[in-house]
Amino acid sequence: MSMNTNPGIDAMFAAGCHFGLGRSRRSPSIAEYVFITKNGTDIFDLEKTVSLLDVAKKYVSSLGKEGKTLLFVGGKKEASAATKFGAQAVGMPYIDGRWIGGSLTNFSQVRKRIDRFEKLVFDREKGELAKYTKRERMLIDKEISKLEKMFFGIVSMKKLPDALFIIDPRHEKNAVCEAMNIKVPIIALANSDCNIDMVKYPIIGNDSSKLSIQFFVTEIVKAYEDGKKEAVKKI
Repeated sequence: MSMNTNPGIDAMFAAGCHFGLGRSRRSPSIAEYVFITKNGTDIFDLEKTVSLLDVAKKYVSSLGKEGKTLLFVGGKKEASAATKFGAQAVGMPYIDGRWIGGSLTNFSQVRKRIDRFEKLVFDREKGELAKYTKRERMLIDKEISKLEKMFFGIVSMKKLPDALFIIDPRHEKNAVCEAMNIKVPIIALANSDCNIDMVKYPIIGNDSSKLSIQFFVTEIVKAYEDGKKEAVKKI
């Protein structure tokens, strides 16, 4: 990594994006992106991270330009808030908790459960549940709460997403496997313990720090917004 810096690299340093994990945890697929190992911790070459980020942003911008759906996935505690905030900023679906098996590979069944959630909420708001007993209403409320916790972030997803943005593909291995099975492209912020061979658009950086995660989510959000703005200009 050269001494010539740019604002993007400076911002990454400030957010701690260059910190990887312990050398012993490094995935072989990450080796070329490690600049040095200091005190047993891998330090990323941020010049290479900038290049990877630029490629990912160009792709995300094309999604925004074409009005395609980008599903944000980040369920671990360090990532959940940024995942939800970033997705909502561009009106995209998100999963900020535990990945529900079949969310992609069995989407038709998942969609049926989401439809039921929406109907129950609608009926409750319209007073349609008054015909049930108190116990029945209590059970329905519990079902609504359960479905809300599981599916609230993807209620707007009427069809399979066009791409996924994943924070920590190792943690979200089930999402990665499902996306690969149905050939949905993956953009992912990946730390040194991640196998990026399964990711089409990897971004190598710290996926454990809230500040670092927020930096990369913001960059992806900006890219999507830029694509949308470009589309509007051509109308």
